[in-house]
Amino acid sequence: MKNPIQVCTNCVMDTTDTQIVFDDKGVCDHCNNYYNKTLPAWDTSEKGFKELMQQVEEIKAFGKGKDFDCIIGMSGGIDSSYLTYIAKEKLGLRPLVFHVDAGWNSQQAVNNIEKLVDKLGLDLYTEVIDWEEMRDLQLAFFKAGVPHIDTPQDHAFFATMYNFAEKHNIKYILTGSNLSTECVRNPVEWMYYQTDLFQLKDIHTKFGKKPLINFPLTNILRHKVYLRYFKGIKVVTPLNYVPYDKEESMQLLVDKFGWQRYAQKHFESRFTKFYEGYWLPKKFGYDTRKVQYSSLILTNQMTREEAVEKLKKPAFDEESIAQDFEYVATKLGISVEELQGYMDAPNKSYKDYKSQENIFKIGAKILKFLGIEKAGKR
Repeated sequence: MKNPIQVCTNCVMDTTDTQIVFDDKGVCDHCNNYYNKTLPAWDTSEKGFKELMQQVEEIKAFGKGKDFDCIIGMSGGIDSSYLTYIAKEKLGLRPLVFHVDAGWNSQQAVNNIEKLVDKLGLDLYTEVIDWEEMRDLQLAFFKAGVPHIDTPQDHAFFATMYNFAEKHNIKYILTGSNLSTECVRNPVEWMYYQTDLFQLKDIHTKFGKKPLINFPLTNILRHKVYLRYFKGIKVVTPLNYVPYDKEESMQLLVDKFGWQRYAQKHFESRFTKFYEGYWLPKKFGYDTRKVQYSSLILTNQMTREEAVEKLKKPAFDEESIAQDFEYVATKLGISVEELQGYMDAPNKSYKDYKSQENIFKIGAKILKFLGIEKAGKR
């Protein structure tokens, strides 16, 4: 008989995160970490804005005489979309909008990117990932039986942007990463580190069929140490220095640009929609909405009662999941039966394959000690 699931009394994280810890009031360590460590170090007041503007002045100085002064990773989702608006209209920056097409863009995402770029008068650069290599790597992750089958997409996004910055001597990368909607992190067992090159190569060696010739690769030491401290490439997160309310920001984008809302965070990618909305909760019991809603609860953008009510409904649309299932199978060049076979196969963990987990853990501790990393535990 399975143990009953224990749910935090403050947010909606629960024991589907097997590493969760509760205090004597039933409050989880995600919440306590936020209140005791993240919140005291996070400032979106005038002081925080001044700190941001110091970085902005550095970026503008670097960009003098150049076509643009920074790049923004743009997926078409709410965070990167609002960041693009803020960067141009509120901070006066001249960003190059950088998009990575891994083959799974929804039409909504394409429309949203085009609308913002056109109305803000910005330039868009799109890097298209070799589809045959992407497809083969994604199938390798399905065959590996791990939860984090979105790693090929995420790894490609990280690697491509860093490679572009290094190649073109760009010193500033702006990302939509933020504490307002992401102060609670997905547990490592749900979504393992996407930039662990050891694990990616091990899974590809075991289950892949095509050599990764064009697929962009990176590793933790390269982009966290070499590119940062030897090449001087800095990642800036402006949304951590300004008030960022998700609902208000979405409505602003809708009103100003005709931006289209998504059913859930990260659903701008059709693969991520399938993965987070169906595959993870159905196969592994991991519902990423718990992480997303808990972040919004902690930052006072959603009540716990609202989150509990929303979680009573499945993460996926039961009427359209068959269509999504068929779409993913067809796109990957396999039958629905083969994809169902991966769904029914025994579940594996990142621990079943080679990894650099210890390096990630040590790095995270160092970054938090130095005050560079303020987000919650992983």
